[in-house]
Amino acid sequence: MRSLVALPTILAVVTLIGCGPSASTPEATNPEPTESVSAAPETTPTETADVAATSEPTEETATLPAVYVQDDVAIAGADPVAYFTEGAYVPGSEEFSHEWSGATWHFSSAENRDAFATDPQAYAPQYGGFCAWAVSQGYTAAVDPEAWKVVDGKLYLNYDKTIQARWEKDIPGNIAQADANWPEVAVN
Repeated sequence: MRSLVALPTILAVVTLIGCGPSASTPEATNPEPTESVSAAPETTPTETADVAATSEPTEETATLPAVYVQDDVAIAGADPVAYFTEGAYVPGSEEFSHEWSGATWHFSSAENRDAFATDPQAYAPQYGGFCAWAVSQGYTAAVDPEAWKVVDGKLYLNYDKTIQARWEKDIPGNIAQADANWPEVAVN
């Protein structure tokens, strides 16, 4: 029983080391509150965020991938289509929203919303929009929508630009490891 009590503390330390600000950054000494993160079924105690989940998934939710949700909106409100069409992070708008994979997605235009609705798999970020580096390490973490990269026609998001630089040191290796980890990480 004692090991179960210590587990959240140990996992929190691992998260700070693996996918958080380094100890030399101001964020590490004075962290701001983390936004809520929702995922299908649950995430590890390494997250400092709340997780919405059901104990028994329905047939529909059992087939949906986990999606990073902040303030009830997928990928922090970023327009996923704009990464491909404009080559930039563009905030989406509640005016142009679409429900997919158990989450609300925002877009900067009706055209982008409609393109996503027609083929969401073509535009949705890998790993449900969770940090690609974290998934490569075996867990989920929040993302900064400005820390992104399209690789081989797929969108990858990272926790922040510092973590993105770490991820970029071995993109193919990190993608391969995250791909292998994702089925397990997505349900945990």
